[in-house]
Amino acid sequence: MGDSSLSPATPLLLRWQGLLADWRVGPVGSRLVPIAGVVLCALMAGLPLVTRAGLSLLILASGLLWLLLALARPARGIGAINAWILAILAVSLLATGFSPVPAAAAKGLLKLVSYLGVYALMQEVLGAAPQWWDRIVGSLLGGSLVTSVIGLRQLYADTSQLARWVDPTSVAAGTVRIYSTLDNPNLLAGYLLPILPLALVAALRWRRPARRLFALAALTLGIATLVLTYSRGAWMGLVASAAVIVLMLAIRQTRHWPPLWRRLAPLLVLLGGAAVLVVLVVQVEALRVRVLSLLAGRGDSSNNFRINVWLAALDMIQARPWLGIGPGNDAFNLIYPLYQQPRFNALSAYSIPLELAVEAGIPGLLAGIGLVVTSARQALGLWRSQPALALPAMGVLAVIAGLGVQGLTDTIFFRPEVQLTGWFCLATLAAATAPAGGPGGAQRLG
Repeated sequence: MGDSSLSPATPLLLRWQGLLADWRVGPVGSRLVPIAGVVLCALMAGLPLVTRAGLSLLILASGLLWLLLALARPARGIGAINAWILAILAVSLLATGFSPVPAAAAKGLLKLVSYLGVYALMQEVLGAAPQWWDRIVGSLLGGSLVTSVIGLRQLYADTSQLARWVDPTSVAAGTVRIYSTLDNPNLLAGYLLPILPLALVAALRWRRPARRLFALAALTLGIATLVLTYSRGAWMGLVASAAVIVLMLAIRQTRHWPPLWRRLAPLLVLLGGAAVLVVLVVQVEALRVRVLSLLAGRGDSSNNFRINVWLAALDMIQARPWLGIGPGNDAFNLIYPLYQQPRFNALSAYSIPLELAVEAGIPGLLAGIGLVVTSARQALGLWRSQPALALPAMGVLAVIAGLGVQGLTDTIFFRPEVQLTGWFCLATLAAATAPAGGPGGAQRLG
């Protein structure tokens, strides 16, 4: 592509894009989007099933495919979501440069860049060919369905291995927690949490009976599996996601009702859901014990562990408030022992806000909050103004709510099995709200 295709308004950061525009019309270039879509489907279906080495190869392939696609299409504006992502990347780069352990932080920065490569490819594919949204969601549901079945089958196998995930000193001692292929019940719950709203959206969107039945099976078995992980953070996230979905569906279904009932109906639905939840907690002993452990404070070993880690994380933030220690768990593992309380080893801060502040200081935390707020506003705007995108936007809002609530007390989100689904949701929004000059294909998502 020649310089004539670049308008003066094209951001300097993006002027390398489109240099190979003539190549895109060739036999290989014209097939880049389908190839990229297949790679993304393989990646999302394999999240809980493929080895870390396999995931790394698929992530690397995604980044390279995005680079080829970006070189083969004209540059366009950045957009609000991408602007915040670039801010996070810039702060992480600075944090790496000023890190007390720069080599370890560089590894964390490389992981972040690799995940962003997947996000960028998702946005590119969804913008050029919106039909891949349903295919990627179908791949996610396929992987989650297999994982759920394997997890539920563990209930009928030897439970001695499952019991190791409950501290015998905890008030929930004796609870059997399934973990399926992910070897960690909290990770299994975190993996399923953002997929369940997408499964519900698929069940509502897809018209063919077989596809709808597939989505409903993934939704039903996924909920059962998540509940049986006994992950309290994921439970709270599931309640938050369900509340968002119920509220938004109630508002949309009652928009033609009289004003009084239009205001009261969503509130009554939420109160009814809360009442059902209370009855379940009271009547089901396993649920009641696990929920009551939340109120035990330091009396529960898991609570006590997290409280001690949070206090150490606050000390780390106080010591380096502006640029933190650098991104990634390698940097955290090297610095945290200097602040940890005796006998409380940890691999992370067990809270996304604390983790962001530890890794990239207050600017990193503010950039993360900015990304979440902007994404939620974009999703809400699409839900209100674009009927064809209302259901995907609702699903994304529910994912943001669920992962946000879970992330207050856990950092499972930073694992690729969870994080890449979150990036897919943001890519959905970014493609749908692409600046003028982009392909705008996600506008036809419905």
